[in-house]
Amino acid sequence: MYFLSLLHFLKDENPDLFYAVPWSYGTLGLLVAAEIQIVPAKKYVKVEYKPAHSMDEVIKVFSEEITKKSGNEFVEALMYNKEEAVVMTANITDNAEESKVNSIGNFWKPWFFKHVQSYLRTGPGVEYIPLRQYYHRHTRSIFWELQDIVPFGNNLLFRYLFGWMVPPKISLLKLTQGETVRKLYEQNHVVQDMLVPLGKLRESLNCFDKELDLYPLWLCPFLLPSVPGLVHPKGNKDEMYVDLGAYGTPKRKGFHFVETTRRVEEYVRSVHGFQMLYADSHMTREEFRQMFDHTLYDNLRDKLGCKKAFPEIYDKISKAARI
Repeated sequence: MYFLSLLHFLKDENPDLFYAVPWSYGTLGLLVAAEIQIVPAKKYVKVEYKPAHSMDEVIKVFSEEITKKSGNEFVEALMYNKEEAVVMTANITDNAEESKVNSIGNFWKPWFFKHVQSYLRTGPGVEYIPLRQYYHRHTRSIFWELQDIVPFGNNLLFRYLFGWMVPPKISLLKLTQGETVRKLYEQNHVVQDMLVPLGKLRESLNCFDKELDLYPLWLCPFLLPSVPGLVHPKGNKDEMYVDLGAYGTPKRKGFHFVETTRRVEEYVRSVHGFQMLYADSHMTREEFRQMFDHTLYDNLRDKLGCKKAFPEIYDKISKAARI
């Protein structure tokens, strides 16, 4: 038997819960409401495209843009091979140069990642994207996964005639998959987001290239605060991290889904990085606890009697739990 109680928590009210709930995946309780900060919306997002043609240049431009004092509201980069990427910075605005407005969400438009790639050839550029369409910039092509499903999907004729049909619903794709196709997909397809310190970006890119050879590769920065909980920097200071998003079919010869994923997971642990838990995880329980700090989490599980009601995080997200 277990009892339910409604708790309110802030940084200074039930702070243990405030810091332990993120990443706990419903294993400390059920989150029934949350207060979030919002900012006023504006009509457009001004996007600046900065191509880079060597890994040194990629890291230099990317690092400068996420640490500059004037700040950017959005920063991301798409790597198209080990030595080429386009770094994008963006800020919301109500004012736009009409000749530079690009409604990328229209179904006849090129897929966004293909549009971005064109700047490697044409050089730096600036354009204005309607706000909602910017937020859905990777939706139509499911990042770049749709090219594996519909290889000709970015063809001009296909976009004009059938572009309104994409993206297909993921639930429909799964429903129409046979068992053989599903197993082949699981054995040869990667969806991983690994969070690594900015200072380890170069060797992380080399690791992903060596193990996966999977491009485009998504680079998305975020500031990891030094606070208690499952995920925090190794030291006592806030630290800039980078999400490396790998989605698709690796081209690296000798790729083996489980063995390769475990090697990448081992590397990420070695640099005090983290794996996004919606992805397939092949870590053991001990390795998982090495990656994620369970100190506060375990204390709350004991204190609140959660063990009688909820499984541990590992028992919810491990590969064995998803079969």
